[in-house]
Amino acid sequence: MKPLIFLNSHPIQYFAPLYKEIAETTDIDLTVWYCSDESIAGKLDKGFGTEIKWNIPLLEGYRFEFFKNISWKKSISKGFFGLINLGILKQLYKQKKSIIVIHGWNYFTNVMAIISGKMFGHIICLRAETPLNQERSKNKVKLFFKNILLRSLFLFVDRFLYIGRQNKLFYQSLSVKDDNLLFVPYSVDNNRFQAIYHTVSASEARTRLHLPQNKNIILYSGKYISKKRPMDLLKAFSEMENDNSVLILVGEGELRNDMQHFVQSNHLEDKVILTGFVNQNEIPLYYRVADIFVMCSGVGETWGLSVNEAMNFGLPVIISDTCGSAYDLIDKDKNGNVYETGNINELKQLLN
Repeated sequence: MKPLIFLNSHPIQYFAPLYKEIAETTDIDLTVWYCSDESIAGKLDKGFGTEIKWNIPLLEGYRFEFFKNISWKKSISKGFFGLINLGILKQLYKQKKSIIVIHGWNYFTNVMAIISGKMFGHIICLRAETPLNQERSKNKVKLFFKNILLRSLFLFVDRFLYIGRQNKLFYQSLSVKDDNLLFVPYSVDNNRFQAIYHTVSASEARTRLHLPQNKNIILYSGKYISKKRPMDLLKAFSEMENDNSVLILVGEGELRNDMQHFVQSNHLEDKVILTGFVNQNEIPLYYRVADIFVMCSGVGETWGLSVNEAMNFGLPVIISDTCGSAYDLIDKDKNGNVYETGNINELKQLLN
């Protein structure tokens, strides 16, 4: 079997467990190439609005290599030219013929690796998250030229690893043949979350987090940013029959002041909790105390892995129809419901 190489912008808390699992349980010769160490160096996260350093291991159990970023604006948050790792070009030339999995085309390094990797004889697999339903909402002129560029780039790709139904439809809309599509479902580290589910009772978790035992808890987990639309949930909650309910919004971000003002203006201080940033080790406890999980995101939420996390705790889910996972993980009226993004009244009714 050919060696397997993943090219990532930076160590990601959702991917690291997968790499460790592959390395420890298979005979695959695996290496992960990283273009930046921002996520382990403790850098400012623009979405959370605070310095983030994850408290779960991101580099344990698998082989990895970092490549020098020579960009003049070094950062994963600085757009296409934020990552320019020319050392990867040399490594692809020297590397034994391999299967290269490249995550997206948003950086110069990624496009360079797709084209040069194919030219050097490697098998190129592209993994991206773009859902078709969100592409259709974009500016038609910009989308036309973007699709021309993508069709050209796709000529250098051997396999397209789609994460779900909407992502598959996106590739198909650009004439990718079904024979070149491979289902690689988006996932989380189920073992880590289910360990809490099986060892900590809901009552014990509520005691640890100083939460009431006799209230219904509605949970949101995500950044306080426009893309995530947390204000939609706050508005729906303020209008629902919430006398016996508590809304917990786990996260942090630029909308905090607006959210705090809304809570105070509507006299919800004893019913709404804005936790601030909660790191990975503590997140499972919040799922354990919840009775229902809500994801209300808009355009930009290509999947929504918090839904995967919540389902490890058997939580019913209410999710907006923009999120990619709504089309794969929700079985209407059985494990949750999908509502029209931004429809506060529909969200309120589902919460009730």
